[in-house]
Amino acid sequence: MSEPAVEPRPIKRLSETLINRIAAGEIIHRPASALKELLENSLDAGSTSIKVTVKDGGLKLLQIQDNGHGIRPLQSISHVARLSVTTKTKKDGHAWKCDGLLVPAKAGQSADPKPSAGNDGTIITIEDLFFNTPTRLSALRSSSDEYARILDVMTKYAIHNSKVAFQCKKAGSGSPELTTPANSTIPQAIKLLYGHTIANDTWKAEVYFTNANYQEKKTNFLLFINHRLVDSPRMKRAVEAVYTSILPKGASPFVYLRTVDVNVHPTKKEVHFLNEDAITDKICSTMQVTLANQATSRTFETQTLLTSHISTIAKPAPSRKGKERAIDVDEDEEDQLVDDQDEETDHLPPSKPKVYAHYKVRTSLNDRTLDSMFPIANPSTQLDAPSQAPSKYRSQPSRTQAPTPTQSAVASDTTSGGSRNIKESECFLTSVQAMRKEVLKAKHRQLSEIFEKHTFVGIVDLDKCLSMIQFSTNLYLVNHAAVAEEFFYQLGLRQFGDMSKLKLEPPPPLRRLIEIAVDAEVTSNSSLTKPQIVEKIFDTLLMRREMLTEYFSFDISEDGDVLSLPLLLRDYIPNLDNLPSLLMRLGPQVDWTSEKECFETFLRELAYFYTPLALIHEEDNPAPDTPPASGGAGDEPDIIDVDHPEQGGNPKQKEKERKEQKEHAEKWQIQHILFPAMRRYLVPPKSLLDRDVVQVASLPDLYKVFERC
Repeated sequence: MSEPAVEPRPIKRLSETLINRIAAGEIIHRPASALKELLENSLDAGSTSIKVTVKDGGLKLLQIQDNGHGIRPLQSISHVARLSVTTKTKKDGHAWKCDGLLVPAKAGQSADPKPSAGNDGTIITIEDLFFNTPTRLSALRSSSDEYARILDVMTKYAIHNSKVAFQCKKAGSGSPELTTPANSTIPQAIKLLYGHTIANDTWKAEVYFTNANYQEKKTNFLLFINHRLVDSPRMKRAVEAVYTSILPKGASPFVYLRTVDVNVHPTKKEVHFLNEDAITDKICSTMQVTLANQATSRTFETQTLLTSHISTIAKPAPSRKGKERAIDVDEDEEDQLVDDQDEETDHLPPSKPKVYAHYKVRTSLNDRTLDSMFPIANPSTQLDAPSQAPSKYRSQPSRTQAPTPTQSAVASDTTSGGSRNIKESECFLTSVQAMRKEVLKAKHRQLSEIFEKHTFVGIVDLDKCLSMIQFSTNLYLVNHAAVAEEFFYQLGLRQFGDMSKLKLEPPPPLRRLIEIAVDAEVTSNSSLTKPQIVEKIFDTLLMRREMLTEYFSFDISEDGDVLSLPLLLRDYIPNLDNLPSLLMRLGPQVDWTSEKECFETFLRELAYFYTPLALIHEEDNPAPDTPPASGGAGDEPDIIDVDHPEQGGNPKQKEKERKEQKEHAEKWQIQHILFPAMRRYLVPPKSLLDRDVVQVASLPDLYKVFERC
């Protein structure tokens, strides 16, 4: 017997009280956010004096008193705390007090308003915040941390509303911890709350921001929208980036910005601008111009020392102790003394400032690198390193030997010197133009400077694709495979429609290469058999061979032979062992239905093919034999003798030498071709900073460690 069908349970509406608590939780996260609501309520009421009293970080008591003339709705707070309001207008003879607006009042008290004593204005008292939401209460930090957040909110509102007097203190404390007078200016409020230094070093250009003389450990970014304190993480990061080249590492600025007309987040905490990029660029550009104009001088704290020749010329002064010892010189005599000193020093050459050892930077590329510090067991590897294409098919242009040290220097110079420029092709396709703009838009300025001015130190681990570079006094660990993949994608986009060709002689059959890759894959999840997958990929590529030739210099004959591959970087030959995998991936991984997506996915797959990944040796993963090209049974392809085998000998020793030769050729190609080319043409995006470019050492920091030892 079949079981009776189970009907779905009806959806039950939550209680009104629970709905209100959930809604309040979206607005009130902690005592500081509750205070923000109360401050905006008081400011909207036209208050000129606001006093705040806090107990236990605002959890036990948060009271605000103002002299305004109105109350906004306080529903959010009243659902998660015990709320009482005492208010009085000028025309009333007494104040009115109300307890428990939207939650039950305390035992023995009525929720109806009742007469009370009070001054003109409003006193809002919040007690037992989050008493009915224990989960939210347990997630808060210590009372001291919550009180610090309250002071931070008060400070920011005091600067934005400099005409209003603010005061904040702990319950039971005799003196307030924050107080500002009424009718102040914004610079005066900044000076009072952040100190004299920041006020002297602040410039105004649509915003108030500090110059290079002010340095703080943490960025103080104050953003007010429609007189509401909000956050804009993207704008904050952009503003911080303006100061990266001005302030020393670890120093941060002060920025105060106010504007109007945005779509505000429901919590009124985080905002998103319409045309946010344009607005942010305009603000940052204005700040950069102002900072550049004011960068003619900087202020440093120094200690004045009396030079020996001044003390001998000046009149002797009576002996005094400590700091009271001085030199008595009349004004006229002092002016004459300065003139004489200028005449004496005019003929002297200008002295160079001393550069300490921990700030010296190696700038010569001829200095020793990491590889030169290790002896090479077999010197022939420097002369007879094999090509990185161990397949049976010859590639043109090909390199069957790694260059000698002299050739290496020449190749490095020509690659980085500018005689072999990679020009950007002229393309009128809107999709390609949009992709090029996206690359430029994602450019990270500081990372670009690192790659443009880096010094290659050495390859740390070839299997893990890790290399070391130096920029200034810092060392960086680079995942050269990830960086190269982005670099080759940009090269393909740069040369779109005008790429050089890497010819294959004899041309291998496309179908057989795809079969090799498909046979090595697990296709149990596919509804197609392996022969069906091969035919589908083969038909897809053969049908689009004209487009592949026109845009990517990827030539496939009518008979299905691969004639040539796109050559993205001169003198750089990709690992042709990965060619079957490339052809297989071009079928399912490329979006052939849309122009832009097709170009982008194809170039990504091509870049992955060019990426210098870990070498796969024959003893680890033997590759199946590739049949000869189409032709007679007696036609055999030309085979490149990459190993120079000798008659007899130990096979294991030969295999070891072959492995070392491959690794040497790969390292040479990465150091002398790839990194010099990236120095010129790479446009690094910020995403590389996540895990692919990591600072591992700083010379000044190392000196500090040595000084402590």
